[in-house]
Amino acid sequence: MAESPEPSEPTEDEVFDVLSSRRRRYALHMLKGRDEAVELGDVAEQVAAWEYGEDVADVSYDERKRVYTALQQSHLPKMDDAGVVSFDKNRGVVEPTPAIDDVRVYMDVVKGREIPWSEYYLGLSAVAATLLGAVALDAWPFAMLPDLAWGVAAVAAFAVSAVVHRYYARQTALGRGPAPAELDNA
Repeated sequence: MAESPEPSEPTEDEVFDVLSSRRRRYALHMLKGRDEAVELGDVAEQVAAWEYGEDVADVSYDERKRVYTALQQSHLPKMDDAGVVSFDKNRGVVEPTPAIDDVRVYMDVVKGREIPWSEYYLGLSAVAATLLGAVALDAWPFAMLPDLAWGVAAVAAFAVSAVVHRYYARQTALGRGPAPAELDNA
């Protein structure tokens, strides 16, 4: 008897398609980090609570039913096809696959008036280059400290930025915290 092939990782297009729906992002957030299958009703109830800005206990039957139906008929099959979750429609359970970790890479949450980290690092590089140019030209007040001190300051700025970036990324990661990070914008 031939073994079934290992599931392939989702393509970038499949990941973007999965992430294009807020409802699917909420479902992924709930499933991230779980090792066991979750009842579709539990997923629908939590997603509905996030969507309607309510506690799970306050979700009405109609709100839950709308989310349940959409998840069952559209969202979870699409996520299953992409290989991000395993959805058993007959049993009414959904389970994250190892590929759910690949989705995290695409979840750089930028809130409100924040700038993306890539633009921040570009600006920091420009400031560091300007600083080092001024030090090389012995411009005032840069000539007052040794060149090594300014080099250490530039490296320290990047090191502190990297630590803050890492902390921020962990706090807004998919499946981290009680609610999806994008709810902070709501």
